[in-house]
Amino acid sequence: MSVIESIHEDHGATFGERADRTIVDHFGRPERTHRAVRNGVGLFEPAYGVIVVDGDDRVEYVDNVVSNRVPAEDGEGCYALVLDPQGGIEVELYVYNAGERLLLFTQPEAAEPLAEEWSEKVFIQDVDIRVATDEYGIFGIHGPQATEKIASVLNGAASPDRPLSFVRGTMGDEGVTVVRTDALTGEESFDVICAADDAEAVYDTLLNHGLNAAPFGYRTFESLALEAGTPLFHTELEGELPNVLGLRNGLDFEKGCYVGQEVVSRVENRGQPSRRLVGLTLEGETVPEGGAAVFDGDASVGEVTRAGESPMLEEIIALAVVDYGLESDELTVRIGGEEVAATRTELPFVEGSNRSARLPTYQ
Repeated sequence: MSVIESIHEDHGATFGERADRTIVDHFGRPERTHRAVRNGVGLFEPAYGVIVVDGDDRVEYVDNVVSNRVPAEDGEGCYALVLDPQGGIEVELYVYNAGERLLLFTQPEAAEPLAEEWSEKVFIQDVDIRVATDEYGIFGIHGPQATEKIASVLNGAASPDRPLSFVRGTMGDEGVTVVRTDALTGEESFDVICAADDAEAVYDTLLNHGLNAAPFGYRTFESLALEAGTPLFHTELEGELPNVLGLRNGLDFEKGCYVGQEVVSRVENRGQPSRRLVGLTLEGETVPEGGAAVFDGDASVGEVTRAGESPMLEEIIALAVVDYGLESDELTVRIGGEEVAATRTELPFVEGSNRSARLPTYQ
């Protein structure tokens, strides 16, 4: 999946898989790298599938099928969802208005089927939809010094200052687009987008020029995101109602109909979903697996979606979906047939230089 796999190998990368795609798992000592990102700045290659939408009707077409309002102005983006008829999340998207085209970033396995499905539904509209994953290199800059890092290497533009807005400039001799992201790691963060042919040079600039950045992989990204209270697609989002996750940054309740909108609006108008996403801090050293049952006394009240040891807190933390009206903060999680004490904990677990836009928000 990486456009610079040999470069990662040279830096000692250990590779893994996410959704059947090869990604960098870590570069060694991921917990130490985690702290380096929290205290400075890190460099990460996320795995996105990229879709390009051209044509005069591109904004209207995409706006009609996603859960958020697609921006009409060049240089702006949004986070949006594709839902099934029951309101469950099928696809997550970052939609960027790049002037004469829309750029859509999604989970990598979704790009081909989504582009094919949408292309089949184009009738009289002036819309062309194609997968362009291999045409781009995309690198993430995360940490409290991320803005300083971008400023030290970006020429021709100031760093974007609004979430999901972007600017165009150069790094070295290579053209780049720099997006201020939605802070999934709980830190200042940017995505740097370039042509695939320029990816090695841009990565070298980000790694070695200006303020140095620590390279990190998905293991560190996921531990950062867990501390930040960020729900992720394959562990929390997929198949779930966005209302349950408090994912209001991906919804526009005033725009026209899209698939699943009726269910989402009905839950919104009711005032609360039946379940909600919460944080848990567990006693002991055992990490529960996704699906571990959460109990309030003898009553089963939910399940863990994702858990791990927090490098910053040196405690076991977890995200869990539980009954919305649950009042108790003292709970237990069943791990290997045993009940382990757990305390409901306010999110984020760790306060960074920014707050994740996906932090659960309820009415």
